[in-house]
Order: sequence, then C-alpha cells, then structure tokens
Amino acid sequence: MAEASISMAPDQFSCPLCVGILRDPVAIPCGHSYCMECISTYWNEADYTGIYICPQCRVTFTQRPVLRRNTLLTKVAEKLKKTGLNPPGPVNNYAGPGDVPCDFCMGKKLKAMKSCLNCLASYCEKHLKPHYESATFKRHKLVDELGNLDRKVCPQHQKTLELFCRTDQMCICALCTVSEHRGHDIVSAETERSEKQKLLGVTQTGIHHKCQERTKELEDLKAAVDSLKSSAQRAMAESEKMFTEMIRSIERMRSEVTKLIGINERAAFNQAEGLMERLEQEIEDLTRREMHLKQLHSTEDHIHFLQNFNSLSAPTDDGFLPRVTVNPDFSFGAVRRAVSEIKDRLEEISRDELMKISKSVNETPVYNMENRIKEKLVRVSEVSIDTVQAPEPKSRSDFLKYFCQLRMDTNTAYRELHLSDGNRKVTRTRDIQAYPDHPERFDSFAQVLCREALSGKRYYWEIEWSGEFSTGVTYKGISRKGKGSLCLLGYNDKSWSLLCSESGYSAWHNREDKRINAAHSPRIGVYLDHTAGVLSFYSISETMTLLHRFETKFTEPLYPGFGVGTSVKICQLK
Repeated sequence: MAEASISMAPDQFSCPLCVGILRDPVAIPCGHSYCMECISTYWNEADYTGIYICPQCRVTFTQRPVLRRNTLLTKVAEKLKKTGLNPPGPVNNYAGPGDVPCDFCMGKKLKAMKSCLNCLASYCEKHLKPHYESATFKRHKLVDELGNLDRKVCPQHQKTLELFCRTDQMCICALCTVSEHRGHDIVSAETERSEKQKLLGVTQTGIHHKCQERTKELEDLKAAVDSLKSSAQRAMAESEKMFTEMIRSIERMRSEVTKLIGINERAAFNQAEGLMERLEQEIEDLTRREMHLKQLHSTEDHIHFLQNFNSLSAPTDDGFLPRVTVNPDFSFGAVRRAVSEIKDRLEEISRDELMKISKSVNETPVYNMENRIKEKLVRVSEVSIDTVQAPEPKSRSDFLKYFCQLRMDTNTAYRELHLSDGNRKVTRTRDIQAYPDHPERFDSFAQVLCREALSGKRYYWEIEWSGEFSTGVTYKGISRKGKGSLCLLGYNDKSWSLLCSESGYSAWHNREDKRINAAHSPRIGVYLDHTAGVLSFYSISETMTLLHRFETKFTEPLYPGFGVGTSVKICQLK
C-alpha cells in the first residue's frame, strides 16, 4: 500500500531546494524535509545574521538546528531511485542571463515565476507553492518576478521600504520616521506613487506626442531624401546630356577646322604640283636647246652653222610661265593660335561657371536645423533679455563683469607648442611635443585654440604676450591641415584676429588687414558680444585703449585662438 502511495506521489519525496529526490534527507523542527547538503548550504549563507529560516514556511530559528539524518525518508528515497521515478519539475526552465533566478533553488537555479514583497525573495513554480497553500503566506503580496529585491530594504534598518519622504525625495522604512526623517513630510509609498503616476501620465503623453512628431519628421526626412535623390539623378542626367551636346559641338568644330586645313593643304599641293610639272618641262626643253647650241657652237661645218643659227639663237619666251615664289609669311600658325584661344576661353568660362555652380550648391543648405524651443518661450526670452540689454561696458571694472575662464585645447596645439599652467600658458619650443594625431590639430602653423565655445552672451579675457603673436576668435570649421594661409587666424572668412609685434598692431579678417598705430602693451584685452556681433581688442596698462573693433554678424559659436611667436598666457582676473 505504501509502495503504491509512493509511486503515485513521488514529488512528496523531493527536496524543495534542488527539486530532486531527497539525498541524505533531514527533517528540521518545523517538519519540512530537505537534502542535508541543500539545507546546510542554504543556512551557511545566513550564518552572518544568526537567523535561520525554513525556505518553505518561513519559520525562523534563533539557533541553527542540529541536522540528523532521517532513516525512513532515506529508505523511501532510495526505493524511488531504484524504480526510476523522478518528481515532476520544470523542463528546460533554468534562469538565463536576462532572467530573475529563484532564490531557493540550489545548484543550477530555475527561473522565478513570482517575487514576494514581504519575503523579499523570488520563487520558481515549485518553491512558490507554499505561498498558495499555506495560510502563513496568504497576506504576502506577490508580483511578477523582480530583480534587485535588496533595494526594497532600508540599508540602515534592514526593514521593508513602505513610506516616502517628500522632504528628501526618497523611500524610507517605518524606523526612519523616528530618526533621520523625523518631522519630515512623509506619506505612504502608495499615496506618493498615485501622485507621481499622474505626473508620469503627463510625461508619457508628452513623450507619445514627441514620438509622433519625430516619426512625422522622420517620414518627411525620408521623403525629402527620396526627392533629393530624384533631383540629383535628374540633374546628373540633364548635365550629362548638355555636356554631351557641348562635346558634340566641339567635335563638329574640330572636324570643320581639320577639314579647312586639309582643303587648303590639298589646294596648295595641287597648284604646286601643276607648276612643278610645267617647270620640269621647261627645264627639259632648255636643257635640250642648250645641248643643240653647244653642238652648233663646236661644229666645223660653216654651212650647217649658218643654216641653224637663226632658229637656235632666237630668244626664249619667258612670258608663258609665271614666276613662282613661296610666301615666307604663310603658315597654319594663325589656325593654331585661334584654336588655342578657343581652348583658353572655354577653360576660363568652364572655371567661372563651375565656381558659380559650386557656390550655388554649397551655400544652399540641404537641411535647415531649427531650435525646438516653443515660440512663446522665445518671445518670453526676447522680452526678458533682449529688450533689457545692458549697456556696453566702458570701464575695466565693467568689462571684468563678463570675465570668462579659458583653457587651451591640447587637441588643437601645433606640435612645437608646449602648454603649461593648467593649459593657460603656451610657449613656442623647437622640441616636438608628444601629442597624438588629431583631426583638429594645426599641423603647419604655431597656433592653438581654446576648448570653450563662446555663443549667445558677452565675454571678456586678457592675455600677456612676448614675441610676435596673434589673438582672435574663429569658427570651428577653420582649416587645420596644410601650409595654405587659409589656416591662419584672420586669413579667411571664418576668423578675426589682431596681430601684435614690437613694431605695432594690425587687425585681420578674410585676408584684409588694417594697420593700427598704438603704443606697445604686453597685455591685451579681448571683449566679445556674440549676440551683438562685436569683437574688440584693447591694450591694457593703467588705462584701456581701444585698438580695433570688428562689427559683424556671428552665425556660429566662436573659439578663442592664438598664434604664438614666443609665449602667450591667459590671465586669471578673478
């Protein structure tokens, strides 16, 4: 009868921890049975707390129970093993890297099905049964499996977090209300969750609308890209067609010139050939007559001489054949010069038109980037800032209100520049510095930029210098590579600079300079009002003297920069 019972319910003789048939079974004081190894390992982990809990009924023992082998259960378990019966359990349901493991499985852990907020533990299907079957666990709150349950326990009091301190904006336990958070605005976690859930709903709605906006923007962008592709393909096809027609036109011109040269060559050749034949015939006739005259001259027969004298001594007729002389000025050089002139004009036209095309394409933005700030916020900003713009500073104390800390960027420094004093000082050396390769580094000129991007406000800084140097500001897109002058501050449309030397000063922008007559000063002040488009340079001594003032419209953030002759130092004014 016992055997039948065993065969019908083998799961009654399985270990709740390893979900296998009991090995060396032991019964603990509450009546539940486990493998000796499983319960020993489980309680070993609890030794540091001194509280030993039954994994099934959660009964606690203040002293670790002594484990003794249960002889009857041992025999039953061995009989089950011999019959080949195994307790049913989850198949291929082990916890993977992204799963929450069961806290009670020994060895290879199964996936947790639920987590208990009272026990602060997660359970697989097997170990979850006591929460459904035992009255002890009826009031426990089960939720879908959660990880990091230790975060739901107060780290100071080891009690469950149930309350929320609005003063400190943190979850607390009941003991916290009488200690660290005494007198604070405290509510239940459920109440605070209800309030924050309303805010979460608003945020969720906002994110949903933003997601819809971004989706619409993405669809519009994709449509624009498709339209751009079609436009580019049409432009390429039409350009190819027109260039083909131009090539055909040039080919026709080449053919006409070649034909013209050939016709004139053949005409001249034919005319010369006729003249050569006639000249050759006349030479032959003259040669024959000369021979007859020679014979007549040498004959001794007087009668023969006199009879032929009149016919042979008659003058020759030079009028029937024109005299031929070659024009030394004639050649096809004029044709070559004309063709060369056509070539030069075509190249000039092509170059000019290509520059127009390039400028038209490059300066027309494909995409317009717009700030997402709402118009009403922009209007408020305009009213609160722009309409109440402070007057431009006049005295040095006024300028110092806009002082900004600057640091030089090692990623931009020329390899012969040594940075020191917290990257506020730069010295020109002849030793190559061990800077790594970087796309923003100047590779041919002794220049360095600051890492701060200045935009939308007023800024002021001062520099001490020795040796010839330049100081100014530039957009980030300034050229950094090569020996072309476009890499120099002030020698392009992206930068503005003041060149300083012992002999004087000059202001530079886009290769245009203005000479400045002023006394030498080892300290220069720079004032930038990015919004107003003002960049001013001052010599600093006992007074401030304006050296030069640029007025323009800045369209991008600006980076302060220096061209170094000997040394440059950014002054600390505050």
